[in-house]
Formats: sequence, structure tokens, C-alpha cells
Amino acid sequence: QVQLVESGGGLVQVGGSLRLSCAASGRTFSRTTMGWFRQAVGKEREFVAAISWWNGGNTAYADSVKGRFTISRDNAKNTVYLQMNSLKPEDTAVYFCAAAPPGTVITMIRSQLYDSWGQGTQVTVSS
Repeated sequence: QVQLVESGGGLVQVGGSLRLSCAASGRTFSRTTMGWFRQAVGKEREFVAAISWWNGGNTAYADSVKGRFTISRDNAKNTVYLQMNSLKPEDTAVYFCAAAPPGTVITMIRSQLYDSWGQGTQVTVSS
């Protein structure tokens, strides 16, 4: 499995921006689909965004973040990013980075298909 370390969370006001980073180590990052999930207090973990390793990096987004969040990857740095703009109070959650088994083509929104997870980083949006 790959080791994942998230960073970049914090406290931000409504309408503000944050960029989360997830540094990966341990295996072939360039052939690994990466995803971001989040979990708010009292709620189940939910899909946020993902980026594949094939076709130049297909992306997928939850409807709730489309047009506001952007996922990207830098294979030279073994890092995936989540740029979050126009943040809302409902974006408050712990954000987790996840990695799928390398070389696999998966349905990116399904958390069960990822086999490595980071420890999470807190994002709090204040109104």
C-alpha cells in the first residue's frame, strides 16, 4: 500500500479558498487513481473528487462541488491537489486523500475501491 499525507486544511471564511495537498509514497504514483473524500460530523464519508492515471487524467466531481473545486496531480512530485474555491459552511469536514491499487481502472466515486487512505485534514468554513 501507499502512504498518504494530507496538508493544507484550516479555518476559512465563507467564500474563501484553500488548497489541499496529498503527498504519496511507496509505489507507482503515476499509475494510481487518486481521490478526495470528506466526512462531516454525524455524516457518512462522501466522495468529493478524483483523478485517474489513464487518458491523461480523467476527473470526476461530486455535484455539490462542481465548478468550485478542482483536482489536479503532479506525478513528478507524487502529489495530488484539491483547490477549493467559494467555500461554503457545508464544506466543513475532515478531508481524506485516497489511492486505488496501481494500474487499476475503477469507478472513481466508489470509496470501497480505494485501498490506501490518509489520516485526514480538517477544513472548517465559518459564516
